[in-house]
Amino acid sequence: MSTASSNDIWAVAQSPWLWVCALVVFAVIGVQSWIYIRAARAAGEDVGISRRDLNRAFRSGAAASVGPSLAVVLVAIALLTLFGTPAVLMRIGLVGSAATETASATIAASSMGADLGGPAWTQEVFVVAFFAMCVSGGAWMLFTLIFTPILKRGSRRIARVNPRAMAIIPGSALLAAFMALTITELPKSGIHVIAVLVSGASMAAMMWLARRFDLGWLKEWALGLAIIIALAVIYVVHHGYLG
Repeated sequence: MSTASSNDIWAVAQSPWLWVCALVVFAVIGVQSWIYIRAARAAGEDVGISRRDLNRAFRSGAAASVGPSLAVVLVAIALLTLFGTPAVLMRIGLVGSAATETASATIAASSMGADLGGPAWTQEVFVVAFFAMCVSGGAWMLFTLIFTPILKRGSRRIARVNPRAMAIIPGSALLAAFMALTITELPKSGIHVIAVLVSGASMAAMMWLARRFDLGWLKEWALGLAIIIALAVIYVVHHGYLG
C-alpha cells in the first residue's frame, strides 16, 4: 500500500497476473468460437443448408466484423498508454465497447478526484478504474445471460402470431442501432458528415453492382470496403490533399 500513490502505472498494468488473465480470456473466446462454428455447421446440415452456403455466411460475418473491429482496435491503441496491454486486451478486447469501458474508468477515476492519465493517475486510481471496468463488463454479461432466455420466449410467441414479424424485427433493430450511432456523429463536424455520406454511397453502389452483376463476393465484403473507402477519403480531406 506504500506504493499505491506512485505514478508508476506500468508496475501494476504490466503485472504477470494480468497477462495470465488476458491469455485465459482469449483462450476461452477461442474455444467458444470453435464450439459455435461446429454447432452452426451441424445445425446447417440438419436444416438443409449446404456447406458452400455456410462457408459464404462465415466469410460474410468475417468481412462484416472488419469495420467495427477496426474502430475498436484504433481506440484500444490509444488507450494502451493509460491502461497497458493486458487490461486493454481483457476489457476492450472482450466486451468490444471502448466507449463503455472508458466511461466506466472515467467515472471511477473522477470519484477519486483524478483524470485518466492526469497527474493524480496513480496505481491506486488505476486499480479502482480497472475494477470498475470489470464490474461494468460483468454486469453487462450477467444482464445478457438473464434476459436472453426471456426475450427468446417472447420471440417465439411473436413468431406464432406473425412469422413475418421475426424477419422484420431483427433487421429493424439493427438498422435503428446503426442509425442511432450515426446520428450522434453527424453534429460533430463536417468531416463526420462526409464520412457518413461517402460510406453510405459506397455501400449503396457496391450492393447495386453485386445485384446487377451477381457478385456474391462483393456482398460479403461490401461493409468492410465501404469503411475503408470512407477512411481513405476522410484522410485525404482532413490533410487537404485536394487543394
